[in-house]
Amino acid sequence: MATRVLQRVGKGLKQTKNGLQTNGKVTVVVRSLSAFREDSWFKSLFVRKVDPRKDAHSHLLAKKEDNNLYKIQFHNVKPECLDAYNELCAAVLPSIHADPEYSCELVGTWNTWYGEQDQAVHLWRYRGGYPALTEVMNKLRQNKEFTDYRKERGKMLLSRRNQLLLEFSFWNEPVPRPGPNIYELRSYQLRPGTMIEWGNYWARAIAFRQENQEAVGGFFSQIGSLYTVHHLWAYKDLQSRENTRNAAWQREGWDEVVYYTVPLIQHVESRIMIPMKNSPLM
Repeated sequence: MATRVLQRVGKGLKQTKNGLQTNGKVTVVVRSLSAFREDSWFKSLFVRKVDPRKDAHSHLLAKKEDNNLYKIQFHNVKPECLDAYNELCAAVLPSIHADPEYSCELVGTWNTWYGEQDQAVHLWRYRGGYPALTEVMNKLRQNKEFTDYRKERGKMLLSRRNQLLLEFSFWNEPVPRPGPNIYELRSYQLRPGTMIEWGNYWARAIAFRQENQEAVGGFFSQIGSLYTVHHLWAYKDLQSRENTRNAAWQREGWDEVVYYTVPLIQHVESRIMIPMKNSPLM
């Protein structure tokens, strides 16, 4: 279609040029209203229309029946300290998860297998939103075991970063599952202003990825790197991941979702992760 439009415009420009120099005389060409409309229509092919919104993304996309806030942590560990780091986390983090004094839960904790090496990823859930997060942080500052853990951990890290996330309303809440499994964290950096479109497409697409219970959780950032989406998947092994992903292409409608969501993405990263000791998601 666009090719035919370009051909028509090129033909019109050629005719206009000929009309300007007929028999050596200069003539004035007046653009009609219909020509102006055609030109505007042509330009509209290359301009994405934006649907104005009256509410924040967090209100439109997040679950309304609960008030969960998630924190994801990325720790880059000194290679020679990775085993000691894993043992330290296994000794301390589950105790915080199990303590009813803290309104937080350790959803999962992993080491990156393929992707950025010598990296640990932790996912926490705070039931009660930002007030729960603030309460937990204040209590942990008074917890000697945790402050000692942070001091020891600091000696082992090269860098660390985190994000605060909300979960998409159309994804299931992450729950403990038996293992062994491998996990894939697919992180998408979206173009600003496209989060609603992403949510609309994936609200339908998630139905294509539920047959093997591989969908664990879907989140979007609120603080940290913004316009970031994380999709968390579970598979028995790399071959089952390959088979499951290929099977999605046999479902009618999956190709359409991919076609329309790819232009929304600025960058995408895939991590294959292995659960650490005592992780609720094994």
